[in-house]
Amino acid sequence: MTGLSGAGKTTLVNAAIRELSAEGYRIKVLDGDVVRLEVNPHLGFTPEDIRENNRIIATLCLEHRPHHDLLFVPVITPFEDIRNEIRKRIGEGFFLIYLKTSLQTVMQRDVKGLYQKALKKEIDHVIGFDERVPFQEPTHPDLVIHTEKEMLTESTDCFLTFIRKVLD
Repeated sequence: MTGLSGAGKTTLVNAAIRELSAEGYRIKVLDGDVVRLEVNPHLGFTPEDIRENNRIIATLCLEHRPHHDLLFVPVITPFEDIRNEIRKRIGEGFFLIYLKTSLQTVMQRDVKGLYQKALKKEIDHVIGFDERVPFQEPTHPDLVIHTEKEMLTESTDCFLTFIRKVLD
């Protein structure tokens, strides 16, 4: 699942998990923020470090895949080349969900305070905000969810409908 910071990736995954766990699915979440903090704290936010972090998360997906019915991976993954590399590496069962929202909207939400810090020049390399680290919109996502225009319930329903079609 990809999208700018603040697009709703973790929120949407958590909403879907509540319902799918109740249905008995074995679910693993590999949240980009958590993996970065626990596994890759040495990596920064340069394009090279972001790609490396994404590759490490893909490796974790392959390790966890046999033990779960569903893996949810809310990670920004801003570059088309690394998304394509990971799609090929994971193969069957990889689905790219794009949470589409404008930079203006995520800056207003600013759940983590990243954009405010970037505006004050306290941090740099904020993906999609800093021109050195652009967010490249996916060219071939399997599903696009417009979290800017939809309520959480609508986005969750859309996501769950997609997942259930994949599982059938």
